[in-house]
Amino acid sequence: MADIHGTYDERFAQVRDVLAANLDAGLDLGASVAVFLRGEPVVDIWGGYVDEAKTRPWEQDTIINVWSTTKTMAALCSLILADRGELDLHAPVARYWPEFAAASKERVEVRHLLAHTAGLSGWAEPVSIEDLYDWEKATSLLAVQEPWWSPGTASGYHAVTQGYLVGEVVRRVTGQTLGTFFANEVAGPLGADFHIGTPSECDDRVAPVVPPPSLADQLGAIDPDSVAARTFSNPVLDASVSFEIPWRRAEIPAANGHGNARSVGVIQSVLACGGEVGGVRLLSEKGCEAVFEEQANGTDLVLGVPLRFGVGYGLSGELLPIGPRACFWGGWGGSLIIADYDLNLVVTYVMNKMESGLVGDVRGAGVALAAFAAATS
Repeated sequence: MADIHGTYDERFAQVRDVLAANLDAGLDLGASVAVFLRGEPVVDIWGGYVDEAKTRPWEQDTIINVWSTTKTMAALCSLILADRGELDLHAPVARYWPEFAAASKERVEVRHLLAHTAGLSGWAEPVSIEDLYDWEKATSLLAVQEPWWSPGTASGYHAVTQGYLVGEVVRRVTGQTLGTFFANEVAGPLGADFHIGTPSECDDRVAPVVPPPSLADQLGAIDPDSVAARTFSNPVLDASVSFEIPWRRAEIPAANGHGNARSVGVIQSVLACGGEVGGVRLLSEKGCEAVFEEQANGTDLVLGVPLRFGVGYGLSGELLPIGPRACFWGGWGGSLIIADYDLNLVVTYVMNKMESGLVGDVRGAGVALAAFAAATS
């Protein structure tokens, strides 16, 4: 059996076994798993390697680009501001970002950005990878763009654009970039090793991802005029871009957060525990419950799968049947976070070997099933 490091409550030994089995089978190269119950870590484990040559072991402080799991951090920042009364989730975006009212978007609300229903799942104007590092350009193009469908009527996964849209609202409200607000108001108070705009002092701890099958190849089978093709083809992301320092330093709040299962878990435990973890309160109980206000329920226009969205998170549905007051999201390649408000339980899985899935895969699901079985037994 693969060597698994860290600590776990014996009640959750099956979670360790799932990670070990994934490593033994070659499904994982290196990974970390955490389970928090009532805000306390009952599983904090890791194993495998950070490199394909298997010369460098995954360590306790290894971090990695978690792709769209980053979206849960941006969502949490928005919920905190709403709970403080500084941001109205049902207000027009243009109240905070006047330029956004262009192209008939004056009635698009903040909640639409958080639920992928704003109709801005991609850029209409040509955008390069380098443009993603230019906050002003990326947000200004979205501000003047016409929606691709009627906002609020359906979800269409805002794979990269969501971070700029939500982040610009946060910047207009607070005067801080989303990455700075997150560091000062969330990660810092919780002592969590998660970064949106990762500093150079973290570089030697970052594990490179093992890229999945080419997204460009997958796009070849999709109607080029479809919302999905327009979303993913401008620009086409290659996971190897995450190796580059400009990507790491930039703030791309939908896609380039760096952390591990432990840091994702402690942060998202805020939601699962009524707003307070380790004596640090970031939200009221009512502020947490805002997540469960259903915003969309149907086949997502971009991902083509049945999805039910609340405010900033996916909710229990056909894709992932979880508790009635549980929420989730995952990252390109396989990372996953599930937070259950009723059980006060958070399960997180972060890895370096990416599969083709955009919002998690069976490896994270196996970890979650084992954790929920232990928590409810």
